Amino acid sequence: MPKIHQLSATLSNQIAAGEVIERPASVVKELVENSIDAQATQIDVLISAAGLQEIRVSDNGIGIAPDDVATAFLRHATSKILTTRDLFNVHSLGFRGEALASIAAVADVKLTTAMDSGIGTQIHVKGGEVEAQSTAAHRRGTDVEVNDLFFNTPARLKYMKSQQTELGKIVDIVSRLAMANPDIAFTVSHDGNMVVRTAGQGDLRQTLAGIYGLSVARSMVDFKAQDLDFRVSGLTSLPETTRASRNYLSLVVNGRYIKNFQLTKAVIAGYGSKLMVGRYPMGVINIEMDAALVDVNVHPTKAEVRLSKEDQLSHLLSEAIRTRLAKENLIPDALDNLPKRERYDLDQLELTLNKISPKTMPSVQPQQGQQLRENTTTNLADTAAEEPTPAPTSPDLEIGDLDDQPIFNEPQRLAAWDQRLASNVVPTLMADEPEPDISHVESAERFPNLTYLAQVHGTYLLAESGDGLYILDQHAAQERVNYEYYRQAIGEVSNDQQHLLVPIVLDYSAADAISIRDHRDVLESVGLYLEDFGQNSFVVEHHPTWFKAGQEEDTIKEMVDWVLRDGRMTVAAFREKTAIMMSCKRAIKANHHLDDRQARALLQKLPECENPFNCPHGRPVLVHFSNTDLEKMFKRIQDSHESGEMQA
Repeated sequence: MPKIHQLSATLSNQIAAGEVIERPASVVKELVENSIDAQATQIDVLISAAGLQEIRVSDNGIGIAPDDVATAFLRHATSKILTTRDLFNVHSLGFRGEALASIAAVADVKLTTAMDSGIGTQIHVKGGEVEAQSTAAHRRGTDVEVNDLFFNTPARLKYMKSQQTELGKIVDIVSRLAMANPDIAFTVSHDGNMVVRTAGQGDLRQTLAGIYGLSVARSMVDFKAQDLDFRVSGLTSLPETTRASRNYLSLVVNGRYIKNFQLTKAVIAGYGSKLMVGRYPMGVINIEMDAALVDVNVHPTKAEVRLSKEDQLSHLLSEAIRTRLAKENLIPDALDNLPKRERYDLDQLELTLNKISPKTMPSVQPQQGQQLRENTTTNLADTAAEEPTPAPTSPDLEIGDLDDQPIFNEPQRLAAWDQRLASNVVPTLMADEPEPDISHVESAERFPNLTYLAQVHGTYLLAESGDGLYILDQHAAQERVNYEYYRQAIGEVSNDQQHLLVPIVLDYSAADAISIRDHRDVLESVGLYLEDFGQNSFVVEHHPTWFKAGQEEDTIKEMVDWVLRDGRMTVAAFREKTAIMMSCKRAIKANHHLDDRQARALLQKLPECENPFNCPHGRPVLVHFSNTDLEKMFKRIQDSHESGEMQA
């Protein structure tokens, strides 16, 4: 066995850095938390190359005494605790004295500080070794400049993600710290561009507006409650403002941002059934408690804590939110449900139109548009002979208009749509068209030749074949038909786009905006183009024509949510999810009564699917009762007690 020896201070610090400093965002977190502990009211973060090249954090805090500057870079050197008793009564964000030592072990660090404006102290530490220390002119506060992160541990660099991903994590952690400290003004700049700015006026709603946007801040309601041990307060969103993941809930315990699944679950439980499935609220939850009830020394990065009386706190939190929401009128304002472009006042609308210059974007080819107008005129002429429908001047707008109605309500209005899709959806039946006889249709070998019988409760279709009775779920059946069309249509992105008279503007937080830009190619793979429109906003000037009319903004937001929730999603997986979403949106729903012709048209199209047996979500499309099953149910076949033979 090799001889046991003590590790050098440099190697010990590099090992510690592996626990504390995972990526550039970890450096920013530790330095910003030190600034908060130093009672700063202004904290500025400057980033180059997503932090791998340079990170600079400046504050106007109380600074460090000249005699303590070198000591601050020693491992486990801290001013926050003195005894074991202090360890269980921590009021500061940092207390273990590992941050500066760990950062300096894997980077080139310069720290300049002063307790009063005038003469301060500067120290240069590289790879854990002090290079130089001198006096320097400096204002009150501390500047820490970190260069060449992981220069002496290059193996760590291979685990870094793209620059946009790393920048997004930096912005996310600063945003969380800003929401936990609304009385501090934060700025984050990347390569000279301002990414985050908060006012630091002590108004949490104002801070949220700077991070998530004004519309989200306005949709928040404040709440507060307390018992003998805990005091909870904060802002949480109304049920109409949700996201596709839990990541937009920020928990703050005694000023420290933490992650805690049980408390997040308690917040969601407070909404009860007011949230749609798969949607989660946004908000900032401030929890104040005796420091003795929380142990912050259980995780290397202090992201998780151990709480006493966690069940009691969860109950208080759920009840506080439930009680607060009970006071609100949760009927959405009709004005708020309009597309954002319809809510702008005239000045904003004029500004938007002036700012967005016409671009040469993909559009329907003239030959396609001419053919579409001819098809539209021909098909609609039969149903409106007394009042002929003029050919539309814009084929793009006409397709959007045709899509206003459910697919089975006014089938004649979808004639042009069906022509354009080359009969790849359920056939449209004209008023004077004879009912189709599906008995002459050659069915796929694996799928029965069905004859329609009736509809049950506006949801299920009854059909028969030579081998028995079939019950079909009409929604699942048309979902399957639609899905197989959209799966092909989305995979073959064309120049066929619907232009918008007034563009759709989407606002996101800085972290989300960075992630969207990083994965913009995934959205473009299905024909969705988001153009930059300000710092954290995007504009959509046109969209694929297969979007359902009236649901364009909701559809785009849902697609963007997928990208934000799963940044690793491949183009193929994204197209698959989009096809499933569109097939569901355009399918007939339960309690929708079909006439005989509409039902037969659906049964005629179903056998042409590659997989007619399941909807895209995996639910069965139809169930089968064989002739034998029916005979057994009605006791037409039963066991003979005497001979053991079957008798009819």
